[in-house]
Amino acid sequence: MNFNLTEEQQMLQDSAARFVGQDYSFERRQRDVQNDVGFDPELWRQFADLGWLSVPFAEENGGFGGDATDLFVLMEQLGKGLVATPYLPSILLFGRCLEAGANPALKAELLERLIAGELQGALAYMERQSRHELFDVQTNAHRDGDEFVISGEKALVMNAQAANMFVVSVRTSGSATDKNGVSLLLVDAKAPGIELNSIQLMDGQKVANVTFRDVRVSTDRLIGLENQGAVVLEEVVNQAIPAICAEALGLMTHLTNTTIEYSKTRKQFGVAIGSFQVLQHRMVDMFTACEETRSLLYRVLCSAGEDDLLEHKKNLHALKVITGLRGKRVGNESIQLHGGMGITDELDVGHYVKRLMVLHSVFGDADYHQQQLARLSLPQ
Repeated sequence: MNFNLTEEQQMLQDSAARFVGQDYSFERRQRDVQNDVGFDPELWRQFADLGWLSVPFAEENGGFGGDATDLFVLMEQLGKGLVATPYLPSILLFGRCLEAGANPALKAELLERLIAGELQGALAYMERQSRHELFDVQTNAHRDGDEFVISGEKALVMNAQAANMFVVSVRTSGSATDKNGVSLLLVDAKAPGIELNSIQLMDGQKVANVTFRDVRVSTDRLIGLENQGAVVLEEVVNQAIPAICAEALGLMTHLTNTTIEYSKTRKQFGVAIGSFQVLQHRMVDMFTACEETRSLLYRVLCSAGEDDLLEHKKNLHALKVITGLRGKRVGNESIQLHGGMGITDELDVGHYVKRLMVLHSVFGDADYHQQQLARLSLPQ
């Protein structure tokens, strides 16, 4: 099994690593998250110039034609730099929904603007009662002539403040938790009847609860087939899970390396604390946690191209479980070994840990994915 990167992937990794190392400091990141939209628009234009916004999209849609490994390479480096960016909500969720289900004319127009950095999007899929279940949708939409009328509320919508457009999951038929009966609609963020209640998460990311009050949308803004939007939604989320786990791996790797370096300079009892064997063992555990996560990521990347969809789903759930649990271990140890300064705002350690905690909950936490893995592992 070959885990070597291609020449193009190595160039992408080098480019991202150079950006993180030379152009994106922790101080810049702290300024960016204080922006009204939670990131620096100039940074987004820089991403477009570097070609990173095109990575996940097919060449026929104006993209780079990258695969899951290309995204892994990019997202790991962005994690190492704790880069504040709407890459997940705008590109991996909103953009991929467009690519998977929008009509050709709409897809061509919007993906071109998205890849150029001229358009921001968000996927509004979570609801207060859903508890990570993608198909628990109570926001409803009914037909009125050649329009859908949307009513309901979406919770914790990432990038909502910056978004020009939303892809919204709505219930068009069936009961509240039926997979069939979910549709996806493309909605202008400035449409009458939309209200945002902004929230800042612990990692500085801006999200919003979005209320839709009789919002009218043309039927040609349907993403995918009516009542079959869950197929697109599930596919897009399953593709995004390895990407956020790659970001988490980058965060964990930075914390491990930072802690090891700190242990070489911090002295206690006249010697560096890194000379104490018990602390060496704990740092070895941190390194091992990173390698476990990396190995499972490789497993998911390999199974993505295989025909056994059930096995791939199991691997996805296992990856999310291990990333969450090992990320928590690495975060806890990094703060413990830094002592009290590990939780200060002036040091980056606590901010990396906060981002890990948020990623742990995105698309479901370890408990949720353990339950899903157990369900799929039972005899069918």
